[in-house]
Amino acid sequence: MKRNIVLVDPLPRTLDLIMTPDVRRRLAQLGEVVVCEDRQMPAEQVEALLPDTVLIFGQTDMPKERLDRAPRLKAIINVESNFLPNIDYQACVERGIWVITPASAFAPPVAEAALGMAIDLARGITKADRQFRAGVEDYGLAGNGETFRFAGAPVGLIGFGDLGRQLRDLIRPFRNSVRVFDPWLPAEIVERLDCMPASLDEVLCESRVVFVFASVTSENEGFIGRREFAMMQPGSAFLLMSRAAVVDFPAMLEAVRSGHIRAATDVFPDEPVAPDDPVRKVEGLLLSAHRTGGTRDAFYALGSMAVADAELIMKGLPPQLCRRADPATASRLRSKPVSVS
Repeated sequence: MKRNIVLVDPLPRTLDLIMTPDVRRRLAQLGEVVVCEDRQMPAEQVEALLPDTVLIFGQTDMPKERLDRAPRLKAIINVESNFLPNIDYQACVERGIWVITPASAFAPPVAEAALGMAIDLARGITKADRQFRAGVEDYGLAGNGETFRFAGAPVGLIGFGDLGRQLRDLIRPFRNSVRVFDPWLPAEIVERLDCMPASLDEVLCESRVVFVFASVTSENEGFIGRREFAMMQPGSAFLLMSRAAVVDFPAMLEAVRSGHIRAATDVFPDEPVAPDDPVRKVEGLLLSAHRTGGTRDAFYALGSMAVADAELIMKGLPPQLCRRADPATASRLRSKPVSVS
């Protein structure tokens, strides 16, 4: 009798992190669940299970040679949230194997935090708090010499995937004009969501607040550098919310130190950031320890979305909640694997 193996290899996630007890019970109904979550599943264990594996939850290496030994595999569900270069995506498409990720679970909390940080930069909220605690506060108009209203301020979005679209929905009550630069999208999609398609230069020059939600690809590492920061309006706000590698990080810090712009970042070139890293002392830079998406509800959404789509796939139906890896785009992605949940 054939076994239906559900191979769970979720490092750096754990099942307790991403699944409630109810979702765990639904997972168990999909087949014989084999879990390795304190380390990456050993190669010999993976090889022994492949002939009977129908689902993989995790980031297991799946080159063509392994796919050849997994004739019953229906889906690989990446719960780390980045499509990594350890899978033969084209072979999966040819064999009808779904490769999906519930990464959009993180979009609502990231967008919410990005909006809060943007208002902070515009109104100088945490800066005023530090001044008050130091006994050097200014009152009334004198305390607003360098602030501006977020409401009505021109906004620019660099990257318009799940994160950008969530942010766009959140800021509708603020009546901002919104320009979008995303070379992977046609203008029709941007316009349909009440935004203006724009070049990168237009977004930087015309926006008072710029949000960066772009993924790292083989073509865009460090594409926002000294030239691009110089284009921004003096005193404008720049929020780096996706991956540090899309910007020239030293150039960003230089633009902030000079007083040309103010900025916020939730991501860094190396994480965790060293205790003595100079970034900790840059005035005008709002810091967040890669925490904006990692809320309790978001991690549980990660697991529930993954299991819900797995249930559909096991019925011979297409997934509805997760994003599918397209070989043409997945092969270009260069995000660092997540090491801390």
